[in-house]
Amino acid sequence: MARTPSAPASDGASDGTVLNGESVGGTSGKGRPTPTRAEREAARRRPLVADTKEAKARARAELATQREKARQGMAAGDPKYLPPRDQGPQRKFARDFVDAGWHLGEAVMPAMVIVIVATFIPSAMIQYWAFIGLWIFILFVIADMIVTSIRVKRAARAKFGADRLEKGLGWYSAMRTIQMRFMRLPKAQVARGQHPS
Repeated sequence: MARTPSAPASDGASDGTVLNGESVGGTSGKGRPTPTRAEREAARRRPLVADTKEAKARARAELATQREKARQGMAAGDPKYLPPRDQGPQRKFARDFVDAGWHLGEAVMPAMVIVIVATFIPSAMIQYWAFIGLWIFILFVIADMIVTSIRVKRAARAKFGADRLEKGLGWYSAMRTIQMRFMRLPKAQVARGQHPS
């Protein structure tokens, strides 16, 4: 019985016919394995903007600008930039009350510098009296802090009401008295002698 020669393979099969979206035979195709789900999710998470030196420098410049704006706003007493410790009308009243007067605490740092200089003088008597004078001065500073705290709380009670007085207002005022005026933050908004009403 004679056999008929088998039909030659079709050109489509030899070239890699695509059936149902998949390559059948041949070498044609996308030439790479299908990415896994984890790889596809990782690709989606990549940033849209390239992480370049220019982008980093621009981000640093913007952050520096925002910080400088916040620093200036805090120094000016802008409520939007004040930390929670300095916010509220009572805290502003206490700041203005302290800034309107003169306080011994403003001279604490200069007094300490004088005592440090005195320790370099080769005289035990001068060093001794410098330390004694510093401690006496500190006692007067503490007394001024206490008196200022009492006065601020009394004035705040009269202005805002005794039942609405914020906790810690006296301590807040006392701590401001021992800062040199030009170093206070927020900066003083009133002149000396211009006590708030």
